[in-house]
Amino acid sequence: MKDLEDISLVTQAAVFHNKRAFEKLVVKYQSQVRRFFLSQTLGDEQLSDDLAQDTFIKAYLNIDKFRGTSSFSTWLYRIAYNVYYDYVRSHKLTEDMDSAAVSRKNSEQGDSNLKMDLQQAMALLSGNERTCVVLQLMEGQSIDKIADITGIVEGSVKSYLSRGKQKLATYLRQNGYDGK
Repeated sequence: MKDLEDISLVTQAAVFHNKRAFEKLVVKYQSQVRRFFLSQTLGDEQLSDDLAQDTFIKAYLNIDKFRGTSSFSTWLYRIAYNVYYDYVRSHKLTEDMDSAAVSRKNSEQGDSNLKMDLQQAMALLSGNERTCVVLQLMEGQSIDKIADITGIVEGSVKSYLSRGKQKLATYLRQNGYDGK
């Protein structure tokens, strides 16, 4: 039923240039897209908002290219994924995003609450590991959907998930979280 509503809104936006229909899609998905970017940018709210806005602008400008071969949310996440990696490439960030510098910056702030610990743990992951973990654990995407969104083959998605989850668990265990 959810997909039918999305298809109806996409059709109204693409065929009839109905901006209100697209606004409904934005309202429906903006928190998910923003949460994806917050995880990717390790909590940088301003950058996450900018990237989310770019995502929705690109989605609106290309809404007529949505073919319905996947769900609208998968198509939108694919755009978000591409927006993020375009940003990374344009700023010449390495795939690991200099996790040592990020960890130093966070530890200098002296904030040891769970949110900061999770951000530090996420900083240890490679870009692909972080993307796959965020999409599965935070956004509830299945492995096949993650593969569709990222263009990474399912076997590699599983590997990134396994390595990423192991790194997170190890970091959190070493920092006093016993998982009980």
